[in-house]
Amino acid sequence: MDEIPFAMKEENIQKASKALKAMGHPLRLKILCVIGEEELPVMEIVKQVGTTQSNISQHIDILREKEIITSRREGSKILCKVRDRDILTLMETMQNTFCPAKH
Repeated sequence: MDEIPFAMKEENIQKASKALKAMGHPLRLKILCVIGEEELPVMEIVKQVGTTQSNISQHIDILREKEIITSRREGSKILCKVRDRDILTLMETMQNTFCPAKH
């Protein structure tokens, strides 16, 4: 029997599926693009994404629950960053695929 291309462990399939579901919403994807490799305060994310703080907070909560981002409090600010390098690599691949630089 032939091997299945790109065969993955069940735990990796679950992790990938969970990440893709979380990233599948346009606003959550935009939040991740804004954060990128940085650690940003929620209000900076709000400013760059262009929607309400309440809306951003709801989507950040989903990304946190799905273990895509982490957040921490620093004084009165909540700082967010992408949790692991694999997500950043995936985002870079998607950018190269869907938003290639013009030559």
